[in-house]
Amino acid sequence: MSRSAEIEARLREAFAPSELDVRNDSDRHLGHAGHDGSGESHFHVRMRAEGLSGLSRVARHRAVHKALGPELTAEIHALSLDLDA
Repeated sequence: MSRSAEIEARLREAFAPSELDVRNDSDRHLGHAGHDGSGESHFHVRMRAEGLSGLSRVARHRAVHKALGPELTAEIHALSLDLDA
């Protein structure tokens, strides 16, 4: 399973979002630090989920990182998050 698919699956399971878009931006970072050549190192996530309601921006980010788990987040160099309830 690709990292994009794994990110999407874990976020759907954890939050049942009303909107979820996982975009692989790795090709935009060719030659930059952290680009490991796998084509799966830089991601942008746009998610809308009721489970994020009432949480601060930092708490939302922490919730996403927790849902993804330490092994997956360790494989990702950059993760841009656009989160809202």
